[in-house]
Amino acid sequence: MKYYLIAGEASGDLHGSNLMKALKSLDANAQFRFLGGDLMVAQGGELVKHYADMAFMGFVEVALNLRTILKNMKQAKEDMLRFQPDALVLIDFPGFNLKIAEFAKEHGIKVFYYISPKVWAWNQKRVLKIKRVVDHLFCILPFEVDFFRSWGMEVNYVGNPLLDAIAGFKASPSFRERFQSGGKAVVALLPGSRRQEISKILPDMLLTADRFPEFQFVIAGAPNFSSAFYDSFLQGRKIPVVFNETYNLLHVSRAAIVTSGTATLETALFHIPQVVVYKGSALSIAIARLVIKIRFISLVNLIMDKLVVRELIQQDCNADRISEELRLLTKDGDYRNEMLQNYELLSERMGEPGASERTARGIIRELNMI
Repeated sequence: MKYYLIAGEASGDLHGSNLMKALKSLDANAQFRFLGGDLMVAQGGELVKHYADMAFMGFVEVALNLRTILKNMKQAKEDMLRFQPDALVLIDFPGFNLKIAEFAKEHGIKVFYYISPKVWAWNQKRVLKIKRVVDHLFCILPFEVDFFRSWGMEVNYVGNPLLDAIAGFKASPSFRERFQSGGKAVVALLPGSRRQEISKILPDMLLTADRFPEFQFVIAGAPNFSSAFYDSFLQGRKIPVVFNETYNLLHVSRAAIVTSGTATLETALFHIPQVVVYKGSALSIAIARLVIKIRFISLVNLIMDKLVVRELIQQDCNADRISEELRLLTKDGDYRNEMLQNYELLSERMGEPGASERTARGIIRELNMI
């Protein structure tokens, strides 16, 4: 079978690569063509466009880059028609992917959506479009099943692919020795994977690090940027940047400062106390606050439906507030222990690994191969 996949950011590349691996194990004749990243490239097939040229976040940022987005969309549509896949597999990235789904449906291509658009957060009426243009939806957050059911749509909860990635993780025995010098405990800095969010958030993370000389801070670098990009923020600070080693970093960390996104859930599943931060353009945040209908921004709090990890957004995302939280997170006591206890409950709620295989089986079953 021929599969066309679209993942528009780093987390989608990770999940897409695991799904491709699972599809190959079930379909010996699988052929892949995709928009994605380096992890998907490693699974074989043909890369059409790298997600580094596609990831724009925030209302204003999308508007400013609309011409590029439309060009990318046109390229994807034309390339998909040339490839004539048996299945289009869309991974998150809803602003782009829902338009591609509509186009594919018009041309008789079977559409599968892996990792649901977060329609429960805002513009819930998009569920009606999903029902119309998506043949099968695979969800990775437990509460999404009831949400879609309330709109008359049955979906599958397949578990979360992060559980697959974490289950397959093997810690490097030398990592701790490389970075835990002088007996200092490690604090992880995860500033995100998009240029605009890194540019706004990393400076506050670094100002926080200046106040904690007793810890060794380490930055998890996004693979689509070079060391030189991070050096421009460090300004001589002796803070190492690691690439493609985020799990090794979390594995040895005492605490973490994490930009809102998939990384907040990864950090929690590693049972690392964290503070969640986010800062965007003033206009984008103002619009978001008008339209978003959820109480929290971090996946940890959304899944648990309560405040488990502190969220510092926009004006609260500053070195003073982050430092206050980091002091509580790194100190043994009730605050840290309560977060760790909630992480245990979160892990139970998330279920078992195997999301990639369950999704692959669902796709192949729908294609009448099993």
